[in-house]
Amino acid sequence: MALLEMNDVGRRYDIRVPGGLFGRPAALHAVDSVSLSLAAGSTLGLVGESGSGKTTTARLALGFEPPTRGTVHFDGQPIGRRGSEPWRRLRQRMQMIYQDPLAALDRRMPALAQVMEPLTVFDIDQPSGRRERAAAALAEVGLPPDLQGRYPHQLSGGQRQRVVLARALVTEPALLVCDEPVSALDVSIQAQVINLLADVQQRRGVAMLFISHDLRVVRQIADRVAVMYLGRIVEEGEPTQLFARPAHPYTQALVSAIPSIRPAGDRAVQRIRLQGDPPNPIDRPGGCAFHPRCPIAVDRCATEAPVLRTAGAQRVACHQVAA
Repeated sequence: MALLEMNDVGRRYDIRVPGGLFGRPAALHAVDSVSLSLAAGSTLGLVGESGSGKTTTARLALGFEPPTRGTVHFDGQPIGRRGSEPWRRLRQRMQMIYQDPLAALDRRMPALAQVMEPLTVFDIDQPSGRRERAAAALAEVGLPPDLQGRYPHQLSGGQRQRVVLARALVTEPALLVCDEPVSALDVSIQAQVINLLADVQQRRGVAMLFISHDLRVVRQIADRVAVMYLGRIVEEGEPTQLFARPAHPYTQALVSAIPSIRPAGDRAVQRIRLQGDPPNPIDRPGGCAFHPRCPIAVDRCATEAPVLRTAGAQRVACHQVAA
């Protein structure tokens, strides 16, 4: 049984756009018919351009947002509405690591107190044991004891992210949702944090939903990769195979943009440059949402939305890819 199961999940926001005296109502489909499965102890990488729905998917997975369609189950149980008793019971086993560690931390509290806070919120351990437990979590992520009393502004970016990770781990979660956890860090620090996450996963057996723009990082850490475009999964597969032989034209463009040390004239690494910007999610194109930018689109692509189906070693949503 999967630890996290998202089945045909969608999230619609009813908004108003300019037009008339008070604007006209419109529906923004941030996530549309997403189905994902994550096994205990494994890592699923979620990639795509900004605005593709990755962060909304993460919030749906944690129950921060209610789906407008579909179901989300964690360890066989429905997530429940945010703030409800079922949701609170599951919440301490699901933790999030944010993109900006400074914004994720309370600048008025030292590191040790911030890691102790979830223990108080979830009433874990006796008050006398919480300090010891929080100090052990900080030591596990490599923050020395002499830094545990410092405030966020007194720590480096990498040190802050270690505090965020320790705060997430102190409740002993089964799932970590990592939303661009290294994008705000220097390249040298990124590698340290990625290695730390891999070590923590090996020691604790925690599962990870790992969101990133950096496909190199995802290729290093993920067991499976799902590619999102305009709220939908367009390709999913094992990273070695997916990066070596991407099937969907959008995935091919993403993979071609990964920096390479090969010569610029090498045909194997020729950059695929997509024309135009992603469509407005409020005015989504008919058929396949990618067809206005797709170099191999045919008439069918403009009228019929492809379904995610098995094609070789991957699952692909494209009419032009043979099953």
